[in-house]
Amino acid sequence: MLRRRSEFFIFLDSPSVKPEKEERKLSPYQEYLQVLLQMKMTSTDQFDNLERHTQWGIEFLERYTKFVKERSEIEANYAKQIRNLSKKYQPKKNSREEEESKYTFCRAFLTTLNELNDYAGQHEVIAENLTSQIITELSRYLQELKTERKSHFHDGRKAQQHIESSWKQLESCKRKFERDCKEADKAQQYFERMDADINVTKADVEKARQQAQVRHQMASDSKSDYSSYLQKFNQEQNEHYYTVIPNIFQKLQDMEEKRIERIGVCMKTFADVDRQVLPIVGKCLDGMTTAAESIEPKSDSKEVVESYKSGFEPPGDVEFEDYGQAMKRTVSDTSLTNSREVKERPSGKSKGKLWPFIKNKNKGSGPEDFSHLPPEQRRKKLQAKLDDLNKDIQKEMDQRDALTKMKDVYVKNPQMGDPTSVDPRLAEIGQNIEKLQFDVQKFEGWLAEVEEKMPSKSDTHRRSTLYENQNSTAVNSNCAQDRESPDGSYTEEQNSETHVKANANPNPNPTSTTPEFDDEFDDEESLPTIGTCKALYPFDGHNEGTISVAEGELLYVIEEDKGDGWTRVRRNEDEEGYVPTSYVEVFLGTNAKGAMTYI
Repeated sequence: MLRRRSEFFIFLDSPSVKPEKEERKLSPYQEYLQVLLQMKMTSTDQFDNLERHTQWGIEFLERYTKFVKERSEIEANYAKQIRNLSKKYQPKKNSREEEESKYTFCRAFLTTLNELNDYAGQHEVIAENLTSQIITELSRYLQELKTERKSHFHDGRKAQQHIESSWKQLESCKRKFERDCKEADKAQQYFERMDADINVTKADVEKARQQAQVRHQMASDSKSDYSSYLQKFNQEQNEHYYTVIPNIFQKLQDMEEKRIERIGVCMKTFADVDRQVLPIVGKCLDGMTTAAESIEPKSDSKEVVESYKSGFEPPGDVEFEDYGQAMKRTVSDTSLTNSREVKERPSGKSKGKLWPFIKNKNKGSGPEDFSHLPPEQRRKKLQAKLDDLNKDIQKEMDQRDALTKMKDVYVKNPQMGDPTSVDPRLAEIGQNIEKLQFDVQKFEGWLAEVEEKMPSKSDTHRRSTLYENQNSTAVNSNCAQDRESPDGSYTEEQNSETHVKANANPNPNPTSTTPEFDDEFDDEESLPTIGTCKALYPFDGHNEGTISVAEGELLYVIEEDKGDGWTRVRRNEDEEGYVPTSYVEVFLGTNAKGAMTYI
């Protein structure tokens, strides 16, 4: 009977079940242990396998979450580095960068930097979307998954413990029924022996019979208990293996499928996050391409020419100096080159370079009137300064008009404000306007001076016609600039060249431009004659340092024009001064009358 009941519970094929011959050798208690072990293998082992698998699934989900988090950090760091790179190469707020902005390749590079900044923003969007759409969701889902898994395995272990407890109670009832049956058999055998023994009294036989009946009744009761509990256990076992455990396994299966499905959704989102920013990234790249295609080399080269155009006329041909003629002069004191060497020798510097190739040593902002610049550049700077001043004046005037209207409103409606409170600001604006207007007049004077000095096309044509009728050795006065810069700022050393200052209210008459000369000219020795000149127009030299000339008068040239528009001439030993270069026709190194030096 025990053998039959034990086989009832072994409903799964297992290689651990021993052959029938070996099972017969097992004691009832060993059979009980074997059946109990078999029951545990049917569910507990599967729970262990499922527990390991679901735990591995959670660990995989955690690892994927960590992967997405690290990808998000990489995107954020990449975007930060791209932004820093774009910011590092953005143009600074200074004049140099402002000048560079007029070139197409500089503007294209600036556009590239801006597009790169937007490109970095899209990587920030990727990082934010990965965090919000995947990392946050997976972190929350992981907590729910762990809780659900723990609940399902708790229910499974609880059901397993319940069926094991029922099995133990069933085995207890079975053992009790077995003991009662054995006791009943013993009591029956004892009664039969007593009944067969003639030496035993009737009372002893009756007592043995009653004892056997009691034992049989107990065995019958134990049988009933065992039968009823066995039926109950079979029902519970059937429900456990066909309802409870399958339901738990189904829940675990659903949980695992949801986990796998969630991973698939996250992987799809991982790709979609990148795909969503591709159109904007494409626009950024298209912007970079468009900026590169907008570069115009010819336009940039024209900007360079326009920016550095000096306005100087090219130097003329160097004349031939014939030392074989019978002249009362030496090379050192009559030739243009040697006279310069005499003046340059004390400084110990050579001026062999032509002025376009001489380095400019005047670094920094320079004087307020931009006199250190070539004429054309100076004119542009002065014009730009005038434009800025006019804009400032207009701004101040707009503020003044606004305050005036406010004051009128206050006068009409005193409850809105005190009209006198606006007066200090109006006075300050008036002073600013006066100062700006004074600066405008000053810069207009300098601009007029520059425009007067710059040769017009008609003047150049007129002078070239006059020169063709002169001696073949005559050269234009501007050709005297063939060895050094017309402006002292373009020479290799600082000289004591004179500076011309414009009045606040410029007069278009050239005589209004007053040259102020250094005191060193008053004490220096007489300079040698380097050529002659003929006055083309009359000039009244009323200002200090100038000399009056009549039209057609011949004079000696002792110092050529240094770029300031003035030529130093001598009439006799005691009378010398400056005349406008445009008023005379200069002949350097010719056989001028009385080509002598005054010592």
